Amino acid sequence: MNQSNHEEGERHAALLNNAAAVRAICSAVEGTLGPKGLDTMLVGARGDVLVTNDGATILQKMDVSHPAARMLVQVARSQQEQIGDGTTTATVLAGALVSEGVAQVTKGVPVAKVVQGIMDGVGFASKRMQELSRGVSGPDDPILYRIAFVAGREHGDIAELVVDAAKRLGAARLAEDGFRFPELVVSHERQSSEVWPGLLLEQQPFQPHQYEAALDNPSVLVLYDALEPEKLGEEALVTEAGFQTYMRLKERFADHLRKLVRLNVRLVALDRSADPEAEQFCADNGIMLLQRVPKRELERLCEHTGARPARRSALGKPEAELAAYAGRCGSLRYDGRIRRVRLSGGAGKPTATLLVGASTREVVGERARIAQDAAAAVQAAIRGGYLPGGGSVEVAVARELERYRETIAGLEAFGVEAVAHALRKPLAQMAQNAGFNPLEKLEAVKAAQLAERSDRHGIDCDTGQVTDCLAGGIIDPAPVKVHALRAAGEVAAAVLRIHTVIKMKSDD
Repeated sequence: MNQSNHEEGERHAALLNNAAAVRAICSAVEGTLGPKGLDTMLVGARGDVLVTNDGATILQKMDVSHPAARMLVQVARSQQEQIGDGTTTATVLAGALVSEGVAQVTKGVPVAKVVQGIMDGVGFASKRMQELSRGVSGPDDPILYRIAFVAGREHGDIAELVVDAAKRLGAARLAEDGFRFPELVVSHERQSSEVWPGLLLEQQPFQPHQYEAALDNPSVLVLYDALEPEKLGEEALVTEAGFQTYMRLKERFADHLRKLVRLNVRLVALDRSADPEAEQFCADNGIMLLQRVPKRELERLCEHTGARPARRSALGKPEAELAAYAGRCGSLRYDGRIRRVRLSGGAGKPTATLLVGASTREVVGERARIAQDAAAAVQAAIRGGYLPGGGSVEVAVARELERYRETIAGLEAFGVEAVAHALRKPLAQMAQNAGFNPLEKLEAVKAAQLAERSDRHGIDCDTGQVTDCLAGGIIDPAPVKVHALRAAGEVAAAVLRIHTVIKMKSDD
């Protein structure tokens, strides 16, 4: 018997090792899940400290060397990139799926059958979640505040900011492909929070003090280039003809700059630097010059003002043609308190910026991450609806999965069973983090849902009593849950299929 167990252990050595690594990663974040989740302290090599409750930040900052554990970190990264929220849920689900899958494999079920069953179960569960989702009527729907409140870890002021910004943006803007609401969150210590109906650009202009008074209805020019005259090689400059050419180029460039004044261009944003003479010319003529602006900021500036990005050569076009590249905004000024350029009333698409403030750098960083999660949740809900939160809908879908399992004749049924067990993990973990017996609370929820034939019942983490999550405002965006489950299923299947781990030789 001992020999048989030894052979079984050797046969599954890689699987068990990978499962242990995955479990270690999950233990680092599962304690943060739910309203009673605690913080994690991350300590750097030089003694720097970061205290956070955000699963994505924990996984991004922690030192992970095990290859299977890195695969789990990729789940969180995918969740963060695609949805912007739910990284902890995705990680906990992935860990539970691996654990349940390993339990089935060690009982003798072939890995291929378990993996196929897990994929079938994840497909069934994600489809049911989409079918159970409730729609949002738009940015004015009161349900959005509750969604932002839950995703924002019960920070009411942040939830109000996020909903206010969502209303300013509008449903059409939030539903656009490629638009990411969380990117509009910025932070500043020792500054009160606000929603600015426009852009806050971090770059500091040359001689910033002269732009603290608002400029009304200025034109905006965006150049994906440097603002400088054309250059000649050093060899050409040593000749008389080359020097004359150099002077003509300088004069042509000066004429291009004067053209900006005639077109009432009061903001020039570059992705590169500017010539010192161009800097001085702009300062002398009241043109705000922003250099080395990140590409994403330039894109947002173009979207909001209606500007068309151009190259430096466009400055040589006739004024009427150059004017077509310029955008417009209603107001422009430099705010020295937060060291950012305030721009609003653009002629292009509506936008808003959430400025999150706090007393210290550490606190403001955490509040900004909370606001980003809340913004991502609100956008996801507008795009794909919402579901009862607190792990309640997962328990309801797990019950349906068990009935679905009974219709499967093959060994894949054990993989479906693994998904059903894993779906109960989020609620059980939240109950445990709140100080309650997870098994007891899980059974109480299952009984209540069965009696009411609902997916709404979960646990009140303050009292431990069964509660109606929708009535209590415990709500999650449907896309967050669906994507988390699918991503977790993919990584669990990948981990379970690894039979052997071999170190690659160096390319050298």
